[in-house]
Amino acid sequence: MIPSQSYGNISFFQPPAFLMLGISGLEAILGWISIPFSAMYPAALTGNGLILLAVKRTPNLQQPMYYFLSMLAFNNVGLTLSTLPTTLAGLWFDHRLIGFNACLVQMFFLHSFSVVESSVLLAMSFDHFVAISNPLRYAAVLTNNVIIRIRLAIVAHAPLCLFPVPFFIKGLNFCLDNNFLSHSFCFHPDVMRKACADIIININYGLYVVVSTGGIDPLLIVLSYTLILHIVMGLASPQECIRALNTCVSHILVVFVFFIPSITMSMTHRFGRHQPHIVRVLVAYVYLMVPLLLNPIIYNVKSKPIREAMFRVLRGKVQG
Repeated sequence: MIPSQSYGNISFFQPPAFLMLGISGLEAILGWISIPFSAMYPAALTGNGLILLAVKRTPNLQQPMYYFLSMLAFNNVGLTLSTLPTTLAGLWFDHRLIGFNACLVQMFFLHSFSVVESSVLLAMSFDHFVAISNPLRYAAVLTNNVIIRIRLAIVAHAPLCLFPVPFFIKGLNFCLDNNFLSHSFCFHPDVMRKACADIIININYGLYVVVSTGGIDPLLIVLSYTLILHIVMGLASPQECIRALNTCVSHILVVFVFFIPSITMSMTHRFGRHQPHIVRVLVAYVYLMVPLLLNPIIYNVKSKPIREAMFRVLRGKVQG
């Protein structure tokens, strides 16, 4: 590492690498801590991979609801892979350095996958609304062309929204000897606060991204379910009411599992910077791993068609 004196006459400085603290201070039990993480990453990849294969190989699941579910699973695979190298490298080999540019790339993909997940959950709530409000015209409204356009819009929205973020970071002057990141992955609020420059543009644009996705998407999801509840309460039979609501349970649980850790993570970085380091680390790992692990479990438990299709994949049988 180059001594700080070497940078004495440099007016603009960017660190060649960041040091990711991760679970610092617990080195004595790092081997034990690495065991659950070593299991969680393969479990997340396996669970979401099984959903992808189940939807692809099962003709009965070639429906809009399951197309969105497969998109959610594919996004979760991408989110898992975006943080797996740095997290496991720190736990297994105590390798905590990440290059400046590599950090920006990881940050871009991490936040892009998070924005995509929020948008997919919104699309799934719209799917449920159409299915319950007008079941006879469901297939006519959500045609394959409409589904393709929605998916393309979701995929395009995240990179376009987050494209400026790495360049904003790239233009900042960073403090000497302040290249420590709180987590084992690059998170935008964490990275930008290491700068010794005015970060108001980064703060405002980050706030715009949070509000336009983590703020508006949940509100639209709540609106969808308010309308769904209004429609369901008008059904004549209590059995029909319960049956209609049961189709939404999996999605509602997944929404809570994603947005609660995501909002908690954002609030911790914005208002809880004086919290103990271990608290921020635990919040980060919950934000990172819990949705990836629980999404396949929720759909496996609550959705019989998905459960049966996943078991067929595990048995190596393909429905004809």
